[in-house]
Amino acid sequence: MVMKQVINNQLRQVGRYMMDHHLAWGNAGNISAKTSDDMFLITASGTYLGELSTDDFVECSFDGSDNQSERKPSKEVPMHLAIYEERPEIQAVLHASPFYSTLVACSDLEIPSNWFVESMYYLEKIERVGYHHPGSNALGEAVREKAKKANILLLENHGVLVYDTSIKEARMALQTLEYTCKMMVTAMGASINMNSLSKPAVTDFLENSGYKPRRKWDRS
Repeated sequence: MVMKQVINNQLRQVGRYMMDHHLAWGNAGNISAKTSDDMFLITASGTYLGELSTDDFVECSFDGSDNQSERKPSKEVPMHLAIYEERPEIQAVLHASPFYSTLVACSDLEIPSNWFVESMYYLEKIERVGYHHPGSNALGEAVREKAKKANILLLENHGVLVYDTSIKEARMALQTLEYTCKMMVTAMGASINMNSLSKPAVTDFLENSGYKPRRKWDRS
């Protein structure tokens, strides 16, 4: 019970952070975090991420049931559940539609990961998921197919899905994604030629710098 309350507080804080830092808007987006090996808290349907209360979450189990809450969980449960089932180490999932990242998700632009330290680590692997209606089982299954290949998914014509081993790391990844997309779009509009690091330099950073242990990606 204590752990669930701690996670509830952390999710409310990250929701407010996302709204305050233009990583979310309106009542778009939903966030979740695991409370046990087979349960997770997720925002209730229609909630505003910047003003979440303790009661704005529903605890769901991996078998699809909830804890008899009077609130209805976000309709995006299928894609959150797909991530947790395919990636047991993942503790938090953030879904939002920040302006620049969503702009890129609605285009054919590729996001660079070789511009600066955080981009090299957090954006090493990004996958695209074709459009499916929000909340649909089809979207959940499409996310499941890409879950092991990246920690960031661009949901085409929809938004982004970011997941990581803690709420803090997921927040950092989302902020790095939006920051990099803003840099890219701004540079393109101003005809600025960005200097990218070489592939050997990126590999050396990921494997030898000691910044963070390099992720082990699915190679299938």
